[in-house]
Amino acid sequence: MKKRSIALLLALALVLSLCAVTAAAGEQAQEKADSQTAETAQTVEEAAETPSLAGPDAEPETDPKTGEVIAAATIEPDAVGTVSFANLERRMRENNLTVLTLDQTIEMLQDIDYEQMGKDLLDGVNEAVVVLGNMRQYGGVVFDFAGNPIGSAPACGQMAVSSMEQQYEAVKKQYEAFKDGDIQEDNAGRIRQLKATQDQLVLAGESTYIALAALETQEGALQRQLSALNRTVEELELRYQMGQVSALQLQQAKAGRTQLTSGLETLRMNIRNLKYQFEMLLGGSQTGEITLGAVPEVTEKQLAAMDVEKDLLAAKAKSYDLYAAAKTLEDAQETYTEDARANRFDEKEVDFRNAKRTWQAAQYTYNSTVQDYELKFRTLYAQVQDYRQILDAAKVSLECEKTSCAASELKFKQGTISQNALLDARDSLKEAEEKVQSAASDLFSSYNTYCWAVEHGVLN
Repeated sequence: MKKRSIALLLALALVLSLCAVTAAAGEQAQEKADSQTAETAQTVEEAAETPSLAGPDAEPETDPKTGEVIAAATIEPDAVGTVSFANLERRMRENNLTVLTLDQTIEMLQDIDYEQMGKDLLDGVNEAVVVLGNMRQYGGVVFDFAGNPIGSAPACGQMAVSSMEQQYEAVKKQYEAFKDGDIQEDNAGRIRQLKATQDQLVLAGESTYIALAALETQEGALQRQLSALNRTVEELELRYQMGQVSALQLQQAKAGRTQLTSGLETLRMNIRNLKYQFEMLLGGSQTGEITLGAVPEVTEKQLAAMDVEKDLLAAKAKSYDLYAAAKTLEDAQETYTEDARANRFDEKEVDFRNAKRTWQAAQYTYNSTVQDYELKFRTLYAQVQDYRQILDAAKVSLECEKTSCAASELKFKQGTISQNALLDARDSLKEAEEKVQSAASDLFSSYNTYCWAVEHGVLN
């Protein structure tokens, strides 16, 4: 089996040997294996040029996540101590230390001069032949014209020759890999993997942004509940003085307030710690005080542009996971070919039958990987649609609360309800508004993840 390797420094340091021997292939079973590989890998390759349609428009200046025009000249820089979602990706790619480290590795791989490498390896071939020949001669081993050893060699000489022969075989494989383009292909795959890792980091930053926004909404809700509970305690204290409630009832209300206050402080601590992590992702100083802008809203135009089947093709074509799975399948086919040839494609040989089973299992594994990816993508699409209907329902409830609160305002002016009852109605309205905000944030989060899948192949 051809060993794929990206150890380029080793390839350059070692002297390489004989030209690769091309193997003749024409057996019927090999043709069948090639056909099976082409069919199983087709789903990734056939969509290589499928455009992304997750965004609201096909125009390049429109951000598919926010639906806003994102021409560089129109983006306002963030104020000190703040961050907007529109600037988040740019800031991470410019300042995140891990992203920058990966950039250096990518640039090193892209800077390799393969033409010069080929020349160096060719010089190494000639040098290796001379070195090995001299070692055999001076090691005490004499060969006839047929290459058969004549006479004996000292033990140390035999060990030296044996060691050199092992190195020779190793560098020969490296040279064959270079001639076949495997090293170049592996480096291209490595670059693709590193860029996928960068994409995942940026997506993690955007997910953290949305999570922080949700926690701050939750903080506001708890603060509102604490204010309502303070009013309740104040009312109970007055009623206790009037003998209308027991000391136990007042004590229970105060204990509930203490518990709520504690929970609010814990939440604030979690927000602060998450902000530390978020600031580190941005590559800035860690203060725990960064201010977030509003989470963008998903428009009806963006949702209408979603096409699960077309977008799935684009996502599969850009997925590094599926790319890596296809490469693993290719290696498995090569292993099968070598094992099958070694056993002369003889069905009577148990080794050949086992090689076929292993090859078939590899195809099943690849197909399972593709199916799993498709399932996750379709599930993500369904989540976007579900969050859409949840948001619609929350908006209906908000309208009802607005009507109810307006009625309470009128009743309070007429003197038919207390101020506390009015404040409770306002709290209910605020709670309905927060539910709409939370539903809108959930919708954008799932839609944003969907866009990353379509445009970069990243699902999580």
